[in-house]
Amino acid sequence: MLQTLMRPLYPIYERILWRQIRNGPIPNHVGIIPDGNRRWARNNNFSVNEAYLVGYQKLRNVLIWLLDLGVNNVTVFALSTENCTKRSKTELDIVMGYIKRGIEELVTEAFVDKYRIKVRAIGKLEMVNDDLRNIVKKVMEVSSNYKERKLTLAICYGGRQEILDAVSRLIRDTGKRDISNITEEEFRKYFYDEELSDIDLVIRTSGEMRISNFLLWHLAYSELFFCEAYWPDFRRIDLWRAIRAYQRRKRRYGA
Repeated sequence: MLQTLMRPLYPIYERILWRQIRNGPIPNHVGIIPDGNRRWARNNNFSVNEAYLVGYQKLRNVLIWLLDLGVNNVTVFALSTENCTKRSKTELDIVMGYIKRGIEELVTEAFVDKYRIKVRAIGKLEMVNDDLRNIVKKVMEVSSNYKERKLTLAICYGGRQEILDAVSRLIRDTGKRDISNITEEEFRKYFYDEELSDIDLVIRTSGEMRISNFLLWHLAYSELFFCEAYWPDFRRIDLWRAIRAYQRRKRRYGA
């Protein structure tokens, strides 16, 4: 009975929430950890393949929602280094296939041109198959001149590994093992993408409350939002709640 009475209130709640969001600060950079595809499949009697298809379609929708809100930078944790080493080849082929399909659609449907969005990929791309690596290279070339917005795909990525690789490149380039005087600005130049800005808001689905080795350096002062919904069930109202939660927090940066 209570649910029946409250149902007409939802549109009102959404309108109020939307007005609040429009009048508040929009994060410049949002990171997404789209978790829970396999558990969603088990709970709904779908195959893993079907789950990743729905998850891929959801990511496309969420990206559009974020861009329409005015978020200029989005980074998606598509595959971790742990995923690439611990999951079966069959499952990895499925995931990489949908990543490839998604990138192809960004290009063929003029999505990149419409939103003037630069696409970048970070991680151990030598671990992915040739088809995915080639399409990543193509979309990066096609979108390289855009500066207004940026989509970064973390593929076979690990935050600890990125820091280790940055230290190795720094030592190799300087020829010195004493790097005690290096500044943060100088160190950033050795990351996979030196232009990648710090993340303002991280959204993780599926109820898991951890960051799982995602962009450890760039998350130093990020606001974290954990959503109970599995990724395929993530709705626009869930995104709005995440943005509103971000707006209501005081970002002091240690002050």
